[in-house]
Amino acid sequence: MRALLLVDHGSRRAAANEMLAEVASLVKAQEPELPVYVAHMELAEPTIAQGLQACVDGGATAVVVVPYFLSHGRHVTEDVPRLVAEAAACHPGVSVEVAPPLGLHPLLAELVLHRAGLRK
Repeated sequence: MRALLLVDHGSRRAAANEMLAEVASLVKAQEPELPVYVAHMELAEPTIAQGLQACVDGGATAVVVVPYFLSHGRHVTEDVPRLVAEAAACHPGVSVEVAPPLGLHPLLAELVLHRAGLRK
């Protein structure tokens, strides 16, 4: 079974961390059969290791980690992959891959126009 693990930076503010759970709910609404979990890179729990453990505990044999970041900065190119690799080492029978960040996707342009009030 495949699972999705959404990862953001993490914050000391609970409301900021709870937003990732709301994003997970939106994804789940689009793909009801897909197990979707969340984790934070730092500053809050669940950590990436805890999030990956939750995926495995839920029966996942393959996990796609999606960085909830816009750019290919240090967190996406170094920190998240390192933390994922460290966590994955505890689950040798589980396939774990890190997807690209949200980055330059055409849907982001539509979202920017929507937020600017130029699209409905």
